[in-house]
Amino acid sequence: MNDPAPGLVLSPVVAGCWQLHAWGWTPQERLRWIEQCAELGVTSFDHADIYGDHTVEGLFGEALRQSPGLRQRLQLVSKCGIRFPSAHRPGARLKHYDTSADHVRDSVERSLRALGTDHLDLLLIHRPDALMDADAVAACFEALQRQGMVRHVGVSNHSAEAFARLHRRIPLVTHQIEFSPLRMAALADGTLSQAADLGLRPMVWSPLARGRLFERPGDEQVQRVRAVLERQGRARGVSAATMAYAWILRHPSRPIPVAGTRRIEALREALVATQLAVDAEDWYEVWQASMGSEVD
Repeated sequence: MNDPAPGLVLSPVVAGCWQLHAWGWTPQERLRWIEQCAELGVTSFDHADIYGDHTVEGLFGEALRQSPGLRQRLQLVSKCGIRFPSAHRPGARLKHYDTSADHVRDSVERSLRALGTDHLDLLLIHRPDALMDADAVAACFEALQRQGMVRHVGVSNHSAEAFARLHRRIPLVTHQIEFSPLRMAALADGTLSQAADLGLRPMVWSPLARGRLFERPGDEQVQRVRAVLERQGRARGVSAATMAYAWILRHPSRPIPVAGTRRIEALREALVATQLAVDAEDWYEVWQASMGSEVD
């Protein structure tokens, strides 16, 4: 287990639930997947109120209710702040961001009911809201924590400046960002450096670039990166996917990958990466393949 910040414990790999509604599973099959994840040591599950058009948290909660004691072994993460027209959540006429205190609290209350729990281990603001009142969000977070509804707070997909603005008002424990060998903006925009500087381990979504890394045939960037990962993996007796995770984990901010997969074997591949060492030359070989050029 890993400790991104005092009091918050997440598993070395987090299971992403954003496609749970699309898997077509019965409640029993969903429960078995959760149990298998936990047996591997993947006890943290990433949600958002909007996933599956506001249905995923309810599907997860329905499964959990079959095994009441299981919740105590898990860490539940959720995100809020995006609104769009939906029969499941009426009231919005267009997609937009809403970080008002009323909406954040309403989202948390709905998530708790859907998941069948009395608290979220971690709540994140899903996207940067240009109209966000940082003081009001901080006050709302503090109230939710004081009432025991939320244990820890953070943000997702924000700039380093936006993270810092809210962090000055209330301690944030993590920043969930997109990062992969194909999407490396976080190396240049300051978000990963900020996380390392603050000692707050970032959560990384889409670590395999939404599956693009293993598309066939793939574009030129994909082909270059995949060839390097496959070669490095063969040298270590692991899969290219494991090497992709190991490349991410090599960053000094010590990222925690969010693996959005129903395949238990794919989670095992991610966990193997936590035990691999990647030296600087191997890391920069992947970087070079992605960029299509050497370092300056």
